[in-house]
Amino acid sequence: MLLVADVGNTETTLGLCEGEAVVAHWRVTTDAARTPDEVHLLLDGLLRAGGVDARRLTGAALGSVVPAVTAPLAEAMRRLSGQPTIVVDAHAPLGITLAVDEPLTVGADRIINTLAASRLHGVDCIVVDLGTATTYDCITADGVFLGGIIQPGVRTSAETLFRRTAKLAATELAAPKRVIGTRTDECIRSGVVLGAAASVDGLVRRIKAEWPRATVPRVIATGGLAEVIRPHASEIESVEPDLTLHGLRLAHGILTAR
Repeated sequence: MLLVADVGNTETTLGLCEGEAVVAHWRVTTDAARTPDEVHLLLDGLLRAGGVDARRLTGAALGSVVPAVTAPLAEAMRRLSGQPTIVVDAHAPLGITLAVDEPLTVGADRIINTLAASRLHGVDCIVVDLGTATTYDCITADGVFLGGIIQPGVRTSAETLFRRTAKLAATELAAPKRVIGTRTDECIRSGVVLGAAASVDGLVRRIKAEWPRATVPRVIATGGLAEVIRPHASEIESVEPDLTLHGLRLAHGILTAR
């Protein structure tokens, strides 16, 4: 059983993989102040709560966009699994060609997502990750990372709106019943949720127009708000909430087989 962790700016997603399946997952707040001992206690507690004996772990892998969290988490995962933690980043020889100007600056999450998309689907893909930032990452079927787009995340944009406007209260991020709102909260939800969906559709169409190959890429959404946006974004073909965890599973297999 493999323990994997995707460290984002706001949340860290943890998962257990058995064979080709993700059999359990948890979300915790990303906190750079935790020591390796604290992280170890947190992970051990989650495993115990899920009825998982840490002695069943055979390895661990993580990808992180928060450098201060990487080392404490890697050490805690090593203690639990009894094996060196595989840290996936732009230096990792995954068989992905980073065909961009500054390959070593590509975030681990973007590499892991595109690895999963290309290996699991075997076709050209656009991965839309709706997290703290919304990223659009382009990968060919044969593993060439073409680049992509980074824009402020849906929740990040909404929180900025609430902070900088005195009379607009925080509102649940759910789509309204109609575009033209008749109450302030409806107007906000229309602007934030439907605006995000329109942005996804517009940017995906622009990416497709520039795609360097004759094939039409498959559009996969992942991240915490993917299910909220999908019903309103016609370009999204599927939502795969565990895409990054599967990418970490695949990366662990590739790197330990070397």
